[in-house]
Amino acid sequence: MPENTPDVRRPEVLHEVSPNAFEIVERKTGLWEKFYGNTVLRKTVLLLLLAALWEGYARWRNDPLTLPALSETVSALIRALYSGALPRAVGHSMSLLLKGYGLGLLFAVALTSFASVSRIGSDLLETLTSMFHPLPSIALLPLAFLWFGIGEGGIVFVIVHAVLWSVALNTHSGFKAVSPTLRMVGRNYGLSTKGYILRILIPGAFPSILTGLKTAWAFAWRTLIAAELVFGTIGKGAGLGSYINDSNNGLLRAEVFAGLLTVMILGLAVENLVFKTVEKRTVRRWGMES
Repeated sequence: MPENTPDVRRPEVLHEVSPNAFEIVERKTGLWEKFYGNTVLRKTVLLLLLAALWEGYARWRNDPLTLPALSETVSALIRALYSGALPRAVGHSMSLLLKGYGLGLLFAVALTSFASVSRIGSDLLETLTSMFHPLPSIALLPLAFLWFGIGEGGIVFVIVHAVLWSVALNTHSGFKAVSPTLRMVGRNYGLSTKGYILRILIPGAFPSILTGLKTAWAFAWRTLIAAELVFGTIGKGAGLGSYINDSNNGLLRAEVFAGLLTVMILGLAVENLVFKTVEKRTVRRWGMES
């Protein structure tokens, strides 16, 4: 180093680290932490609290014609199960729901696949979604009567409308959000159009796809019950909506709430047994959960 040049070097600073600085501290988990970390237990407690609130408010109100107690509703539910009326109604509704849901998924897959490989298809999907997605499915029921007659075909038609646009919109949005790096990997491997969609786009967009499936399921249930209520009014159909409508006409309020409670129970069952299982085996397993 030349003379008269200041020494700008910094001296080395060494810090001694205690050998116990990084040791793992073990402690017992408290009851509150165990409860808060258990999803099933938390939801069970919330459901029990809601049930107690329903029972307490109904007993305080003391007006079974407008709000029967939960105990009365459960008794009516058990009676309907033993008589076979409710299982028949649920079976009929689930049959229609699965038909409409399945057809809606098929149309959504075809439309979204076309939109994923073609600009014209993308423009077509965005235009149709903007036009028909805001349109309530039940508003098409008069046209369904006209086109398919008063029967199962009309209900399946409105369910397909409820499912199609939710799944197509979420799937297409998920495809557009797939990382460009993944897209280039698929192109560089020389995948066919089918392989590109199945191996690159669908896994990358699966969180959005799953959201679309959940939303479509909820829309399909709402549309089905509303359509069956109309069909029940005119004496057609034997589904869950018809069961609720017939019970209401007979002033059987506990049976009405039993039908509504059945819809809620089925919704919880599908959400926790079907969609949660799919989510655990795909989205969470792939580390794609936000």
